[in-house]
Amino acid sequence: MTLASADGPEARLRALGLTLPPPPPPIARFVPYRRVGELLFLSGQGPLRPEGGYHEGKVGDTVSVAEAHQHARLTGLGLLAVMRAALGSLDRVAFIVKLLGMVNATPQFRDHPAVIDGCSELFDAVFGEAGRHARSAVGMASLPNGISVEIEAIVAVRG
Repeated sequence: MTLASADGPEARLRALGLTLPPPPPPIARFVPYRRVGELLFLSGQGPLRPEGGYHEGKVGDTVSVAEAHQHARLTGLGLLAVMRAALGSLDRVAFIVKLLGMVNATPQFRDHPAVIDGCSELFDAVFGEAGRHARSAVGMASLPNGISVEIEAIVAVRG
């Protein structure tokens, strides 16, 4: 018996016309994910450019809210790729537990939730009600390599 269904996350991903990037390789000091029982912890991801590299910049200065919202969506696609690599199929996701969204922002920037909504909206579209999650959206003085957004996730796994 397969977990895939006509209205499951994998089918929704196809219906949305979305293609996932390749998942990142393990890094020397950490791995892209770690499963503990029925929970899958995903390491922080940044917004990959289709041609390679990452979107960089500071929201509220060199990056607009609309651009950063799109960067969060791209980051969400990367998180989906890691989920699929870890589980074999997005249909094995029971629900998204929590996201931690970090925005590389100026001290005056106040609209962090609107940025991280890019990822949250993607998860809602792909997982339906199971994509609704607890979330923190916070500002940071800097992020690794100057990326504009970093997001990590905790996922509940089916079977």
